Amino acid sequence: MSQTRHVPVMLQRCLDMLAPALEAPGPQPPVVVDCTLGLGGHSEALLAAFPTARLIALDRDKEALRLSGERLAPYGDRATLVHAVYDELPEVLDRLGIPKVQGILFDLGVSSMQLDESDRGFAYARDAPLDMRMDQTTGISAAEVLNTYPPGELVRILRAYGEEKQAKRIVSAVVREREKEPFTNSARLVELIREALPQAAMRTGGNPAKRTFQALRIEVNGELTVLERAIPAAVSALAVGGRIAVLSYQSLEDRLVKQVLVAGAANTAPPGLPVVPERYQPRLKLLTRGAELPTEEEVAENRRAAPARLRGAQRVREDER
Repeated sequence: MSQTRHVPVMLQRCLDMLAPALEAPGPQPPVVVDCTLGLGGHSEALLAAFPTARLIALDRDKEALRLSGERLAPYGDRATLVHAVYDELPEVLDRLGIPKVQGILFDLGVSSMQLDESDRGFAYARDAPLDMRMDQTTGISAAEVLNTYPPGELVRILRAYGEEKQAKRIVSAVVREREKEPFTNSARLVELIREALPQAAMRTGGNPAKRTFQALRIEVNGELTVLERAIPAAVSALAVGGRIAVLSYQSLEDRLVKQVLVAGAANTAPPGLPVVPERYQPRLKLLTRGAELPTEEEVAENRRAAPARLRGAQRVREDER
């Protein structure tokens, strides 16, 4: 089931980017971390492409871990699957006794499984309970956010996380409707957004509910807060020569990733020094010029690849102690 419906995004490019770090000879087998296991497409390809590598794979979604566990079972103890959010990477590696790793992959956003399982409430194209939690064992649902957050906070979330210009209109309609009856399902929210938006706004950018759903999902799962911690933590976990590849699907994620990688690739010396001392030298070398985009062929094969942006970097120096 999982194999047929899941096409990993920019798969070959990710493998090529990580290859020099995972094929380099060393005293120990290389360790690669898939921080966003999902249905295991990228993980399976990493294990197949790099036969000496050991994989550590994280996901907060227990159903994803179960399905991927079946998929990766042929690789035996080369694969270690962990129920964790990706900003918990330092604790996971510490628990496993792994000081540094050679490769790290992030495939951000919603997994194919979460979009395809209709009862999860991620997709605006079909009616479902407004849940949107990636880990259904913890946290508050999208319905609770809609029904309980103060109007000002809802406007802030829609603007900050959904880049929704019509946030005020949508929120005033939500507040009016939730007083009559609390929100429970996605179809009612989609209908309300359609009615709240002016006609001109409806004609651009695909489904008019897309930005609101994105904003709710990011809020429910604390995605940007988690990512702000996760990318620097991942860079710190890389051995010298190790490489990181990050796929993001919207501008807020991509901006965060870019900031961390670009900062790591800059020297931090005070201006005017004739020679830059070692401690100010860059820790990273960028592997992409800006963000790389999927090819037309990839988008044709998997429409979910369309918004993907890939950035990568190589660790070139230890942190100064």
